Amino acid sequence: MKQPPRLGAAAVSAVLIATAAAALTAWPGAAAADRDSDPAPRPPSSAADAPAAAPAADSGGTAAQANGDVIVHLFQWRWESVAQECEDVLGPNGYGAVQVSPPQEHVVLAEEEHPWWQDYQPVSYSVDNTRRGTRADFADMVARCRDAGVRIYVDAVVNHMTGTGSIGSGPGSAGSTYAKYDYPAVPYGDGDFGDCRRDVADWTDPAEVQGCELLALSDLDTGSAHVRGAIADYLNDLVGLGVAGFRVDAAKHVPAEDLAAIYARLDEVPGYGGRPYVFQEVLDGGGPESIRPPGYTHLGDVIDDRYHSRVGAQIRDGRLGDVLETVRTGMAVESDQAVVFVDNHDTQRSAPSISYQAMGQRHVLGQALTLAQPYGTPKVMSSYRFDSSDQGPPTTGTEAGNPAGALTAPTDCSGERWFCEHRDLNAMPTFANAVGDAPVVERAEDGAARIAFDRGERGFAAFNAGGSAWTLTSATGLPDGRYCDVANGTIGPDGSCDSAGYAVSEGEVTVTVPPNGAVALHVDALCAEGAPCAEDGGPPDEECANVTAAFSVRAQTWYGQDVRVVGSVPALGSWDPQRGVRLATDEDTYPTWRGEVDLPEGTAFEYKLVKVAPDGAVEWESGANRAAAVDSPDAECVQAFTGEWR
Repeated sequence: MKQPPRLGAAAVSAVLIATAAAALTAWPGAAAADRDSDPAPRPPSSAADAPAAAPAADSGGTAAQANGDVIVHLFQWRWESVAQECEDVLGPNGYGAVQVSPPQEHVVLAEEEHPWWQDYQPVSYSVDNTRRGTRADFADMVARCRDAGVRIYVDAVVNHMTGTGSIGSGPGSAGSTYAKYDYPAVPYGDGDFGDCRRDVADWTDPAEVQGCELLALSDLDTGSAHVRGAIADYLNDLVGLGVAGFRVDAAKHVPAEDLAAIYARLDEVPGYGGRPYVFQEVLDGGGPESIRPPGYTHLGDVIDDRYHSRVGAQIRDGRLGDVLETVRTGMAVESDQAVVFVDNHDTQRSAPSISYQAMGQRHVLGQALTLAQPYGTPKVMSSYRFDSSDQGPPTTGTEAGNPAGALTAPTDCSGERWFCEHRDLNAMPTFANAVGDAPVVERAEDGAARIAFDRGERGFAAFNAGGSAWTLTSATGLPDGRYCDVANGTIGPDGSCDSAGYAVSEGEVTVTVPPNGAVALHVDALCAEGAPCAEDGGPPDEECANVTAAFSVRAQTWYGQDVRVVGSVPALGSWDPQRGVRLATDEDTYPTWRGEVDLPEGTAFEYKLVKVAPDGAVEWESGANRAAAVDSPDAECVQAFTGEWR
C-alpha cells in the first residue's frame, strides 16, 4: 500500500465469453445475505497448488492455457495498451500474469495535477470508467491477455475509501458523488467505517494498525457483514470478467480473519477451474506476527519486502556474490509463500534503493537476476518517467463529458515518457518458467560483482555488475547443445533466436557477459536446426567500449531530498536536474551517496551536484562546474569520482 507524501494512498473459452457478456451489464451492489459463517477455504499460497494461477484441465476443453508464474506490473497502463502488450510481448516472452492498476472508480484530483495515488482512493466499486478506460476496454483486455496465455491480476483496494483531502473534489471518475464516510454508489455510510478516526500512531499495535486510519483515508469496518459483502461482490464482478488474481493493497491494515471471510466468498475464475490467486501487501516491521507477513500466509502469498530492501541494496551496490546467501537465510517467509521484486511503484519514489530511473542498466541486471534466483514468485516492474514523487502517468489531457479527468496516454515504448523496463529483459521470463524449482548450483564467482550458477540441469545464468565484459568458462549441468541467450534476445515462433548462441560441450560452457548485464541459457531455448541463433557468443574486444563512472559524494539532506549528478552530456541529463543520475544512500552509508552511469571511454564532461526535493524543487551546489573525463578506468572498466557537496 502506498503511503503517499500527502493525503492520498493507495482464444477466450465459451465459458469466459458467456460470463463476461453477462458481467458487462453492471457491477453488483453489496450482498444482502450474511455468508460469514461459511468456512473459508484457503486461497492458493503458491502457483504450484493454485488452480486459478495455473492451467487447469477441463473436460469441456475450456481451460485457459497460460505461461508460468512470472508477474509484470504494468503500472498505470491503459487497458488497451495492456491488451496489446500481452499479444505482442508478454505472451511470446513467457510472462504468466500482469498486475494492473486499481480499476474501480477513483477520486479525480485536478488541483493535485492528477497524481498516481488518486487511483488508490475508491469512490465506488464500479469499473465503468477510470482514466485508463471503460468497463468494455477492461473486459477486452482480460480476454485478449488470456488468449495470449497471460492472466490479469488486479490491484485491489479494500482497506479504505477516500481521504480527508478529497472531500468536495467530486465527482469520481465514473461520475459518482461522495464525501468522506459517505459513498452512496456502493453504498457505504458513516456506520460502515471504524471508530478510530485518526491516523495510526503506534505502528507496533495491531489495534491501531488495523483499526485507525492510514494517512487520513476513511478506514472500512471490514468486520461488518455489509462491508465484507460489498468488497466480495466487487472482487467477484472482476472474477466474472475473467480476472484470475488479486494483489491485496494494504492487507496489513485489515485483520486476517476479515480477509479470510472475504476470500471465502470468491467465485471460481471462468475457464481456470479454481478461485483467484491472492498475494497480499504486508510490509515487514515491528509488532506481533498478526501484522507481519507470517500472519497472512495461511490466506495466500505475501509480498516479501525484505527482498527489495536487502537484495535490492546488494544489486545496487554491485554485491551480487551476497544475493544467493541472502535469499537462503534472510527472507521473511518460505519461498512458496512469497512474491518478490527489486522495486515497485512505492519504492522507486521513496526508498534509497534501486530503480530504472535512478540506475538504468543496473536495474535491468537486478530484474534479470530476480528471474533467475530461486526465492519466491518474481514480479517485474514496468513504469514511466516522473519528475516528482506524486506525478501521474503520461496523459492526453481531459475529454469533454468524461469525468475521469486527465486520461492516461497509450503506452509508447519507443518514446521518452514510458520506460517499459520489462522489454529490456527480453525472453528472461522463459528462464524462470524452464527451471521451476530446480536447485541452485553455484558455478563461478569473480569478486563480489560477478556470479554464475546452474538451476539444476535445466538452466545456467551468469551476472556481471562490473564495468567491463566478463568471459568465463564454467562447468554446467546443461545437456550438450547450442542455447539461445534469453537474457539478451527473444525466441521466435519458428524457434529462431535473435541473440548469441552458446555451445555446451561435455559439461562446460564459455560465455561472455556484458557489463551490467547477464547471460541466461535454458533447456527450452535450444538454437533450433533450420532456425539458428543470430550469432555465436565470443570474447569481447580487450578495450573498454564504455567506462562506468562511479560517483561517491558526501551530502547532508533533509528527509525526502535526493542527490543527483547533472552534467554536460546526455547521460548526465544535459544540465536538466530531472534527467540527471540519481544517487542512492541508506541508513548505514548516509551521508555518502553513490551512483553509476556508463560513458564511452575518453568522454570529457562537466558536472555539478544538485539536491531535488519531493516537490521537484532543485538546489544547486555552489562554485564552478566540475570538469572530468573517463580516461583512466581500472581493469574492470570502472573509474571513480568522489567529492563533497559545496
